[in-house]
Amino acid sequence: MKKEWYLEYEIQKNRPGLLGDISSLLGMLSINIVTINGVDEGRRGLLMLANDDNQIKRLESILHKMDTIKVIKIREPKLRDRLAVRHGRYIQRDADDKKTFRFVRDELGLLVDFMAELFKQEGHKLIGIRGMPRVGKTESLVAASVCANKRWLFVSSTLLKQTIRNQLIKDEYNADNLFILDGIVSTRRANERHWQLVREIMRMPAVKVIEHPDIFVQNSEYTLDDFDYIIELRNDADEVITYDVVDEHSMFSGSDFGDFNF
Repeated sequence: MKKEWYLEYEIQKNRPGLLGDISSLLGMLSINIVTINGVDEGRRGLLMLANDDNQIKRLESILHKMDTIKVIKIREPKLRDRLAVRHGRYIQRDADDKKTFRFVRDELGLLVDFMAELFKQEGHKLIGIRGMPRVGKTESLVAASVCANKRWLFVSSTLLKQTIRNQLIKDEYNADNLFILDGIVSTRRANERHWQLVREIMRMPAVKVIEHPDIFVQNSEYTLDDFDYIIELRNDADEVITYDVVDEHSMFSGSDFGDFNF
């Protein structure tokens, strides 16, 4: 049975026919190319299919002897590898916190694709998403749910006025559903019945996404360690995500809060 591999190399000496030479080498080793794309400046990524690991060992040995390229990665593909080849760029990951992934608004297509792949995975998964008002957090969640063929449920939200659910109806208790909570709404506006529902949902083997996770953990028994992934979405790479505007309006009226459109 063929196995998938990911190869990424950096071009040291760019010359006409370089990609053709590498393609011919793969062909001689009976390794099939599935997808190829530039994944960074001067770098190419390839998804490949090989019959056995020895083919990859022989390929790696030959590539290391070439002075025109430098092998960066050769491994079984991870989610980030697949998306890099698909979109032609790598998802930025926090150097210190490996579960934090960063996106800017220009990368909404990549973000939606990334989240859709996470949503397709079965079982419990807790995802936090940070970002300033009107940057596209909730809209991206909904789009990713559609891509993943998931039914999404707002447990708390301000997308359509203010939603604070205290119970689910029978068919909503489904581990295949995607549950979306707004950390600010849940902690500032909700009652104990809502929190009983939140705890119930947290115990379900389903995907949960929490907008504003930092506010959520400040006011609940959960911590950031409970999250499997943290996603940050900014208008531009230098934008600082701050909750000052929330603190200044801690005594929200419904309409004031709606105006911020978190």
